[in-house]
Amino acid sequence: MKFKRVILIVIDSVGVGEMPDADVFGDKGANTIGNLAKAAGGINLPVLKTFGYGNLTEILGVEPVVYPRANTTKMAELSNGKDTMTGHWELMGIKTEVPFKTFTDTGFPQDLIEEIEKITGRKVVGNKSASGTDILVELGEHQMKTGDLIVYTSADSVLQIAAHEEIIPLQELYDICEKVRKLTLVDKWRVGRIIARPYLGNPKDGFKRTTNRHDYALSPTSKTVLNILEESKFDVISVGKIRDIFNGSGITEHYGIKSNHDGMNRVIDLTKKDFTGLCFANLVDFDALYGHRRDAMGYKLAMEEFDSDLGRLLKYLKDDDLLMITADHGNDPTFKGTDHTREYVPLFIYARNYNGKFLPERATFADVGTTIADNFNLPGTSIGCSVLRILE
Repeated sequence: MKFKRVILIVIDSVGVGEMPDADVFGDKGANTIGNLAKAAGGINLPVLKTFGYGNLTEILGVEPVVYPRANTTKMAELSNGKDTMTGHWELMGIKTEVPFKTFTDTGFPQDLIEEIEKITGRKVVGNKSASGTDILVELGEHQMKTGDLIVYTSADSVLQIAAHEEIIPLQELYDICEKVRKLTLVDKWRVGRIIARPYLGNPKDGFKRTTNRHDYALSPTSKTVLNILEESKFDVISVGKIRDIFNGSGITEHYGIKSNHDGMNRVIDLTKKDFTGLCFANLVDFDALYGHRRDAMGYKLAMEEFDSDLGRLLKYLKDDDLLMITADHGNDPTFKGTDHTREYVPLFIYARNYNGKFLPERATFADVGTTIADNFNLPGTSIGCSVLRILE
């Protein structure tokens, strides 16, 4: 074991340019960090600049460096897809051959809607792709008056159910989502996640989603590096939505967060704790608040906030800590539509006593999980190559 602790942070959706097969996904020309920086008139990322971020793709305001502070490269996605679960599962050693179903263009099939109404005893309204805030403006008052379920989706493989907490109690909403999760395990309706989206407020003052969101994901299709770590009695600490993405499989401890900044504060707090194993964090605001909403300026400010938080985190890392930063897909805020984009993702690997350098491009996200397993002298899964031995 070279490092006692590995801290893995997923900056959700922050891609670094189109993959060779981007045209198959309709994403030719996508470059999340490069295009948002141009649209926002430049971006200031002093810490990530020293990591060699500007060497991975052209980023207005982030110049290339000769000697990076971190071990830096970019990774291609081996799996067939560009969604959250596919990306995260591949990071931990699963190649997804058949992409999860999305219903962005058409809404959910009528026979599924009828089954939801049948098993819940409540009428369904909405049934379309929509922003979580916009759908409440449209149907929040209606839901309060009728007790109907607001069902909607997004560009991801999700079925979201929104209900006012004072109209449908939280436990009932959770029970409904559990029933719908079981219903959608069949192939024709197989979505990645069912999400409970409770909200509060009124038509006069507006509606706001609460922090009582709960995700009901599919379990991973095979053993992941998280399972391998857990079985070997290492700590596997989830920060943010990691636990939901893996349906709790392989997780030994979990902390929810309210924002990217809150997530980074939690990671910093965990560096002060004595544990041996993996701290795995997801910072979802980049994707949920700015990528899907095509808000380049908001995305820029979120990235600058993260860079500042990263600078704080580096001060707390110990000599036996390994920091890894990557992403799970792209979500170019300047691109057409509201979907994720098929892109390379960055990989920064930092340790206090290691010299940085530029690594060869990686053929799969799974190199991350395999490297983590290798660090703890454990086998990985069937895909991925460890980079541990080329870091020094």
